[in-house]
Parts: sequence; C-alpha cells; structure tokens
Amino acid sequence: MRWIFWTSAGLLAYTYVGYMGWLRLRSRWRRIPVRSAPYTPSLSVVMVVRNEEKVLDAKLQNLLAVDYPEELFEIVVVSDGSSDGTGEILSHYAGNARVRVLMNSTSRGKAAGLNDGINAARGDLIVFTDARQMIEPGAFRALAENFADSTVGCASGELMLGDPEAGESASGLGLYWRIEKAIREAESSSGSVVGATGAIYAVRRNLLVAVPAGTILDDVFIPMHVAKQGGRVIFDSRARAWDLPHLGNDKEFWRKVRTLSGNYQLVQLAPWLLTRVNPIRFEFVSHKLLRLAAPLALTAMLIASALLPQPIYRAAFIAQLAFYGLGLLAMAHLKLGRLARVADAAFTFVVLNTAAGVAFANFITGRKVAWGR
Repeated sequence: MRWIFWTSAGLLAYTYVGYMGWLRLRSRWRRIPVRSAPYTPSLSVVMVVRNEEKVLDAKLQNLLAVDYPEELFEIVVVSDGSSDGTGEILSHYAGNARVRVLMNSTSRGKAAGLNDGINAARGDLIVFTDARQMIEPGAFRALAENFADSTVGCASGELMLGDPEAGESASGLGLYWRIEKAIREAESSSGSVVGATGAIYAVRRNLLVAVPAGTILDDVFIPMHVAKQGGRVIFDSRARAWDLPHLGNDKEFWRKVRTLSGNYQLVQLAPWLLTRVNPIRFEFVSHKLLRLAAPLALTAMLIASALLPQPIYRAAFIAQLAFYGLGLLAMAHLKLGRLARVADAAFTFVVLNTAAGVAFANFITGRKVAWGR
C-alpha cells in the first residue's frame, strides 16, 4: 500500500507542480525568443458555425472591425447544417467582399467544415476562431508579426475568461485557465506549445493538414502536425480573445469531458504522437496525458492512506477529506469567508478530475463525444 500511495502522490506532484517547475528551469537555461517584426501577409479567418444565431452577427461585426489591411483580409464562414437563423444572418453579408460563406445543408461535423474552409481560403496565414469569443482589435496583427520569424509555423493567442473592462476572472475555471496559460507561456518560451487556443490561433497555410472526420481537438491536432513538420508552435499573450468566465456548471462540465476525451482520441488518430517522430513527445505526455491518469492516482492515494495505520498516512487521509469537503461546500454556495477561494479551487479541481474520469469511461466503453455549439 505504501508504494501505491507514494507512486500516486509522485505522479500528482509532477503533473500539477513538477512539470511547471521543470519548464521554468528550462526557460532559464534554454530560452528561445521569437524574432517577431511588423509583418502583414494575406490572412484568412476560418470559422465553422452551427446554430449560432445568438452570437454570429456580433462576431462577424467584431471580425470586420479588427485592425488589419482590408485588402489582405478575408473571413470564410462555414455553416455546418445550421437549422436556426444562422443562414439568414449570413445572407446579410453576401454583399461584403471580405466575407465568404459556405452553406452545408447537412451537418458533417466541425472537422469537415474546417477542411472546407481551409480549401476555400486564399490567405498565406489561416486564423481559426469560434463564434462566441470576441477578438481584440490588434490581435491579428500581433499574431502575424510572429511569422516574420521563419521558424514559427503556428501562433496561438490568449483566451481571457472575464469582461474586457472588469478584467479576467480569478475564480473557478478562470483560476484553472490562468494556470494553464502559465504552462503554455513556459512551453513557448523554450520550445513549442502542446496545442493552441481554439478561440484564436494562426497557422502557415503550407503546413496545414487535412483534419480527420470527427476530430475533437483540432486546436491540438493541427499544431502538433506543424511541430512534426519542423515548425515551432508559440504562444502570444498580446493576441487576445474574450469569453464568458462561466457558462453554467453543466455546460462547463461536459465541455471539459469533451476536451479530455479528445486527448484519448488524439493518440488513436495520430499514434506517432507517442514515438520519436514527435519532437515534443515529452511535453505532450506531461501536459496532456498525465492529467488523464490523475483521477486514478487520486482514488488510489485516498484508499491507500485510509488503509495505512501510520500517523503520516492518517494525516494525509484527513487532509484529502478536508479538501474534498471544501469542494462540496463550494458546490453548495455557502459563504465561507477567507476559505472561499480555497473552496472554489477545490471544487474546480474535483470537477475537472471527475470530467477526466468520465472521459476515461468514454474511452473504455467506446462512447463518442460529438461536436456541438
């Protein structure tokens, strides 16, 4: 039982603390700056939508208002079998030379829509975005400047969870996302990022590959293929998109299940990710795959500490129960005073690892998670 406890504790410590510490050390002795400079290549924004009538018009207005030369900028929108007012909204932009619309009458999934959009796009850089998030005016210029460095093949922007005026959220999933971004910044400063921010990232057109049908994490699949071809994948915090900090517990949970299920799918779609062909294999395993094992390690650690009689294990067992108890109190929306932020973090930790457990169950049972709004 002791080796189960300490193996589980070691795995968790490396996953949540050790990997970040190693990245920080690597950034100090092997920092690789991006040689960015003013650069404005032709740019195509590709966006796949399905039943987005509530946010689509605002998003298109947002994209048309970005600071980028009009003659070098186009928007390609693919409607994936939308059945609401999405088609009507898109028809209003038929006369705009900078907006091109592809209407697919039946839904074939986001991956197929991305392939259609990429094939129709004419820009040297392809920028991917989603319908809900708002892009800051200078974001595309900031992304493009990175490609003045010939080693850069993909540049990811930063997703901000919160309000542009009030600032980024520091609680719940907002806190989790800030930690995630710190990891991406550390990966970028000394090498390549494992994946990109789906709300805003750009890729050199000549490095793009076809996305397999049903792919969940196109924002990891595409960047990893860029890295495989020798291109660097970097993170630029100047290129920002804003989103709501919380979409509701149920939506957030199932969105996370979908994301984590996508990590299992990635290995099935691209087995080379676990071979020497992948130049950032160590980072991929550390950043993406070990998190999938965390629920099993947490369960094993809890059971082992409950069964071991020594005081250190008893203390560990009580500490775990207290941590999970704080999460339950946060779920009940009780006023906890100074403990509120700790309880919120505990709740988020439990939710994310529960989602990882559900993703594991999906993988074992073969249950597929489809793309949706």
